[in-house]
Amino acid sequence: MIWEELEQELDRLQRDGLQRRRRTLEGPCGPLARVDGRTLISFCSNDYLGLSAHPALIEAACTGARAWGVGSGASHLVSGHLTPHAELEAKLADFVGFPRALLFSTGYMANLGIVPALLGRADAVFADRLNHASLIDAAQLARADHQRYPHCDLAALERLLANSQAKRKLILTDAVFSMDGDLAPLPGLLALAERYDAWLVVDDAHGFGVLGPRGRGSLAHFALPAARRLLYMGTLGKAAGAAGAFVAGDERVIAWLMQRARTYIFTTAASPLIAVALSASLDLIARGDALRQHLWRLTAQLRDGLAGTRWRLLPSASAIQPVVVGDNQTTVALADALYERGLWVPAIRPPTVPPGTARLRISLSAAHSSEQVGLLVDNLRDLACG
Repeated sequence: MIWEELEQELDRLQRDGLQRRRRTLEGPCGPLARVDGRTLISFCSNDYLGLSAHPALIEAACTGARAWGVGSGASHLVSGHLTPHAELEAKLADFVGFPRALLFSTGYMANLGIVPALLGRADAVFADRLNHASLIDAAQLARADHQRYPHCDLAALERLLANSQAKRKLILTDAVFSMDGDLAPLPGLLALAERYDAWLVVDDAHGFGVLGPRGRGSLAHFALPAARRLLYMGTLGKAAGAAGAFVAGDERVIAWLMQRARTYIFTTAASPLIAVALSASLDLIARGDALRQHLWRLTAQLRDGLAGTRWRLLPSASAIQPVVVGDNQTTVALADALYERGLWVPAIRPPTVPPGTARLRISLSAAHSSEQVGLLVDNLRDLACG
């Protein structure tokens, strides 16, 4: 019976156009992907600055491996916290302007660690309705009262905060929403956190390295200070080109997370060679204004090129440029048609996005050329007429 249920559910996913497929790349991450013997232009990855295969990061990783080995051997709090980890934490804190930072193995693990460490059953978390799955899971894991407000609706959020009798409150949001590409109203959120004595936890997975002066992220983009009630989470496997994540905040809050964040305490520390590579990545990000300017030129090229077609681009000011199609099967067919033409653009469907809003998620990178983006525009315009 249990096997039959699984088979029926898999059949249902296939019928509804919701079954996910995994493709294996035959080369490193980059604007050109080798898949099943074919070379495709990839608009799939979150390697926004094109650093994942940068020679400086590769050399730093090799140097790190020779000096520190491959594995850390234990969790950070046992014997796995090596000098490269400590140096990277200090460098990250300085880069984003907070007193202290704490490394995590992934952004998902960072989010799962933060919220349950700060909240419990008598508390409440107020979350944007379009938050990433890791933030949703973090709120549920905390076992606090989980209240969701309409996307970026500050007035609705304030009503929820004003009516809450929770002992402790926490506002939880993406900075750049991963499937829409728009930015959270961070100044307004911080003002509400101050007014209602709440924590503000910001997941800047898609803003770190890309937005703000020198790529310092979404908080810097809005010129927001490193407030004591603010925790900033940045991932290091996207624009930074490697792997991992960090949380930055007040000295006491980071000390508390070190004592209570289970996804930090009970997992083996990441490889020290990654920490060495990330230190080199931070230097490239800080000097990467030319990369970011090229990325924004490509974004403008895409948006201008699709203007006037039936493809509806969401109002995104980031490297994430979603084309909303609506129907699941139609979206998959469009992605397949582009794939046949040598263009790899992922079809995103529920439950990742709300029902009826299936879309192509175009991820642009500074490693893309204007010619490659132009080819995507030409093919989308051609398919719009079909």
